[in-house]
Amino acid sequence: MSNKGFIKVFSILLTLISLYYLSFTVVGWQYNKKAKKYANGNLALKNHYLDSLSSEKVYLGYTLKEIRQREIGLGLDLKGGMTVILEVDAAQVLRSLANTDDPAFNQALKETIEQNRKGSSLDFVSLFRQNYERISPDGKLANIFSITMSDRISPTATNDEVIAVLRQEVAAAADNAFNVLRTRIDRFGVVSPNIQKLDRAERILIELPGITEPERVRNLLQGRANLEFWKTYDISELMPFLNQVNQRSIELVNAMKGITDSLSVAEADSAGVTASLQLTDSLPVPSLPSTSTEEEEKPIVITKSFIEYFNQPYFAMSGASGPVVGTVAKNDTAAVSFILNKFKDVFPADAQFRWGFKPVDKRETYFELYALRGDGTKRGPALEGDVVVNARADQGQQGTGWEVSMTMNSAGASRWATITGAEKGKSIAIVLDGFVYSAPRVNDRIEGGRSSITGNFTHEEAEDLANVLKSGKMKAGVRIVQEDIVGPSLGQEAIQAGMISFIIALIVLFIFTCMLYGFIPGMVINGALLLNLFYTLGALAAFRAVLTLPGIAGMILALAMAVDANVLINERIKEELAGGKTLRRALEDGYKNAFSAIFDSNLTTIITGIILAIFGTGAIKGFAITLIIGIIVSFLTAVYFTRLVYEGQLEKGKWQNLSFNTRFSKMMSKEFHFNFIHNSKKIITVIGIFIVVSIISLFTLKLNTGIDFTGGRNYVIRFEKPVKTGEIQDALAPYFGESVRVITIGSSNQVRVSTNFRIDDDSENVEQELRSLLQEGLKEYIAPGKTIDDYIQSSQKVGPSIAEDMMRNAFLALGIALICMGLYILFRFNNWAFSVGTIAALAIDAFSVIGIYSLFWKVMPFSMEIDQTFVAAILTIVGYSINDKVVVFDRIREYRHLYPKRDLLSVFNDSMNATLARTINTGLSTILVIFCILFFGGDAVRSFVFAMLIGIITGTVTSLFVASPVAFRIMSKQQHEVKEGTGKSK
Repeated sequence: MSNKGFIKVFSILLTLISLYYLSFTVVGWQYNKKAKKYANGNLALKNHYLDSLSSEKVYLGYTLKEIRQREIGLGLDLKGGMTVILEVDAAQVLRSLANTDDPAFNQALKETIEQNRKGSSLDFVSLFRQNYERISPDGKLANIFSITMSDRISPTATNDEVIAVLRQEVAAAADNAFNVLRTRIDRFGVVSPNIQKLDRAERILIELPGITEPERVRNLLQGRANLEFWKTYDISELMPFLNQVNQRSIELVNAMKGITDSLSVAEADSAGVTASLQLTDSLPVPSLPSTSTEEEEKPIVITKSFIEYFNQPYFAMSGASGPVVGTVAKNDTAAVSFILNKFKDVFPADAQFRWGFKPVDKRETYFELYALRGDGTKRGPALEGDVVVNARADQGQQGTGWEVSMTMNSAGASRWATITGAEKGKSIAIVLDGFVYSAPRVNDRIEGGRSSITGNFTHEEAEDLANVLKSGKMKAGVRIVQEDIVGPSLGQEAIQAGMISFIIALIVLFIFTCMLYGFIPGMVINGALLLNLFYTLGALAAFRAVLTLPGIAGMILALAMAVDANVLINERIKEELAGGKTLRRALEDGYKNAFSAIFDSNLTTIITGIILAIFGTGAIKGFAITLIIGIIVSFLTAVYFTRLVYEGQLEKGKWQNLSFNTRFSKMMSKEFHFNFIHNSKKIITVIGIFIVVSIISLFTLKLNTGIDFTGGRNYVIRFEKPVKTGEIQDALAPYFGESVRVITIGSSNQVRVSTNFRIDDDSENVEQELRSLLQEGLKEYIAPGKTIDDYIQSSQKVGPSIAEDMMRNAFLALGIALICMGLYILFRFNNWAFSVGTIAALAIDAFSVIGIYSLFWKVMPFSMEIDQTFVAAILTIVGYSINDKVVVFDRIREYRHLYPKRDLLSVFNDSMNATLARTINTGLSTILVIFCILFFGGDAVRSFVFAMLIGIITGTVTSLFVASPVAFRIMSKQQHEVKEGTGKSK
């Protein structure tokens, strides 16, 4: 191997990089373990421990917060949490821009709203245009929008020009919503959230791991943004009132202490001594990371005077000025909020208090309390945020730091000049959703609506404030069109099931490889597999990818395909040894001759993974990324690293007598002389009969289409005792009608309820109403004192519009995958006969899985739904199945070159017989892995893995009896045309 030195250096660097990135996960786990031990089961104490160290540098100059951000993330199916897809109300945007009561416009908008909610392949603006031009063929959109948008749309603009501007406006509204939602999520305190824009401009994906309060999240995400500018009090003006509140708080503490000395905690609570957070008029409290519902509902007990809750006395007591009352530890903000609310009658009627958005210390422990002054008769903000036209972060003059430039519209500029003139020397608080983001001091009256906000900002802080100002009021509402909730208990079970299946699959693979090639070659393969796993995890950590349960399945599948590469190499080495070559030469030629087949088969699988990553979402994308990484590192370990091991040992004079044979492999590696081409007619006939039966089944039994493609809701419900699905369905039918379907999931006491009941209803309370119906229908199965929420393990909602997009993307992905495979085969083998054979075989592989799912979905003991996971399985089958085709075709190409005078029939049959041992060994190793996942991997991947099992079996059959025979017949016809002079050889 001429590049041996480079491979050694590269492997060392790759190992060091993987160790570096994985070390963050190890350190993070260690601190999490310490936090659990310190808390002894108390979640609040655990969070307090981690929060106290979050800004401390604990490893390689990184803080604990930065380390936790660099850990391998767990997906929602493993950690529990919530993922939603939000859709911006594009209709509201269009309605706000139109200045007309044109009946055609109103009718087109109404129809577009209905069609979009039911599902459409077009985006909202395109759908609106289609409806408008159908209703009013001669209508001009410029007449509707040019009045309010005269600076961008002229009265003579074409419909194309107007639509382009409207698309920009919808995209701007989505950007605005994105900024607002990002700031809200930052405030919510979720560890490692994910928010991103999707292909359609009006849709946003949000993933919130660890969330246990879905209703709070729904309200948070769907609420309107509210940016305001408030006048402020100087703290010295409020000193008498603050002192009075402090005195009354001391009286409250003494009263509470006297009562609690004579009453039990329960009695004191019932007497109203403790304070509850359920106060509608109290100011918003900074949320703590990873807080649970139980923590928030815990009553507040006032144990200290008002002033003692502050980190230091009121700033005014030390001669400070400005609107900041003082700083308070975040664990005490609720108590301070309660005291201020309880004694609000002490303060002037226009005085209000708000917390700062961000902590002020490096440990992120303390928040500032601001004193605001209401304006006008309503005693509200001095100015609303919707007057802000633009804002951007700029570097100050002569590099003096970052500042924020803000521009207002004409109405806002006039009002801003009045406010800043009256408040000269005082601060104006910038408040978003009830939290103060900044309170800059006014130096002079500001004319023209252009302001510069300074405050020793970092670049990131300036960008954040600019985003807040640009957010203004959310220009359009948002609604949840897809929602998935996974409870932490289900996530823990998923982790356990995934790890068990992973370990068992590894053990089975290790034993199988040693049985095939002997202990030493088997352990070399096993070492490569472990190295493969190590590098895959290192790459996941480096790219900060999220590990999901399908991702674990993808990792296991990549390991199985790594075995395939090693099998190809070892089988070629055995062939070279059988030909009388020395071990060293056999190793060299074995690696050399197997390279092209390994390269082609791995690349085709990577192409499939890329297609999955482009068209998949969530867990499917996680599977694709993990599979791609696994395939790349398996190629490196199988082709290069194992060869380094063999050559290194041979140079030391060791391993001189390796035969790569065992008794087990000798039984399986007999010489085969099957006439595959001749017998293919019988197999193709059987396949044809199966296709006909499957088509009939598709029209009669149909498919078990999941809510991914139809829209609806799923609820996984776990009861205390085993239940019968028929009885559960009968109990729910009076409330949900015929739209409800119940199947068993995992165990006899757990079911999944699916329904599309009221799926088009977007009202705020529909989810709670549906759960109330579940509660009423299943009341006989619910223990006294419990609710249906105690039994629901996870829930999922998919709106009709999302379902339409998923179905379109699924078929598009499948079609693109088949075309890509055919083109790649044409490119590599330079003969369209191989491409036709490949596409025909792959189409049968994909259809066979669909046919079997149609035939057996009603009788199998697990769910056989047609959903995104099923599509991922089909695409994975396409990627895996083509491996067999590539290996056979590669051998055909090799034999045609080595034996140019051998007839075509012999070349094809000899090639398939020569690769049959590899086909059997690879198929067995992969099937063993598949069985491990099928029986031990949990319900989340069972349907996916069963589809894979079908695909592996059919893929092997079609490689031998469809792809190659079809290619043979086309090439035979080509040769016949050449002999007759009517064609050219390809």
